[in-house]
Amino acid sequence: MAIFLQESDVENLATMPMALEAMENSFRLQGELKSDNAPRRRCRMEKGLLHVMSASLPGLGLAGVKSYTSVGSTVRFLVLLYDADGRPAAIMEADRLGRMRTGAATGIATKYMAHKDASRLGLFGTGGQARYQLKAICSVRPIKTVMVYSPNLESRDNFCAEMTKVTGIEVRPASTPEQAAREMDIVTTITSSKEPVFKGEWLAQGTHVNAVGSNCLARQEIDVETVRRSACVIVDSLEQARMESGDLARAAEAETFYWEDARELGLVVTGEFPGREDDSEITLFESQGIAIEDVALAGKIYEAALKAGVGKPLPF
Repeated sequence: MAIFLQESDVENLATMPMALEAMENSFRLQGELKSDNAPRRRCRMEKGLLHVMSASLPGLGLAGVKSYTSVGSTVRFLVLLYDADGRPAAIMEADRLGRMRTGAATGIATKYMAHKDASRLGLFGTGGQARYQLKAICSVRPIKTVMVYSPNLESRDNFCAEMTKVTGIEVRPASTPEQAAREMDIVTTITSSKEPVFKGEWLAQGTHVNAVGSNCLARQEIDVETVRRSACVIVDSLEQARMESGDLARAAEAETFYWEDARELGLVVTGEFPGREDDSEITLFESQGIAIEDVALAGKIYEAALKAGVGKPLPF
């Protein structure tokens, strides 16, 4: 019998180590051509949008659909998970799930692409997603210093105080965007900006960049110079990046980037393509957020729910 998991259930069951394991598994299957991912589609509603994306991971015996509506400032997420026999296994509210899988995908990209002793992180953005970006990156690299920039001073200061306590790492507010980008080993952007949040000329040799917020063509978090300087451009899905990545679309228009040069993260995880060839390279991961991530983490949460006896039975 299928079960329903509320947001509070997901919050209690899901952990960052679980999410990182799920993401690494999903991208390994992608690299082995053992997954199928359908990019996000958006349909207009009277007052907002319906977003739908789906995927199957036959090696894990899972398939699923993630759908969500965005009406004004309210977004409602659901994942419908199926088992290997095509039976509904679970329906779960998926706000926390989505934030955690997005952070964990960045964590896996950082694990394979940032240089091994990277310890300085520049973070742009202080919203709900940013907390999971920070937690995931700190899980895969020995981060010692974090500089955070947001144009909202109060939000920036509150975020730094909170995350210093959560991580036990010094998280400091950056007074300017440049302060959060210069001399950083890792720079991560998780904003809804339509204009680049820092200049690519500020990046030091060897920096790894995670650009996470630009998941529609109208958004652009990083400038063309950042893409031009990147020796390696990795995406979570080539098909979806062509549809949604404003960062790469602008660089392609400027002819400083060619789609043929991008590779999917799955090939990096399986070792078929290097995420970094030397410590002096600037590397770039463009994250759109894809359905194999949702399905893989939903499967882990479902397993944990069954073990814990959590979830409301559904009549099918």
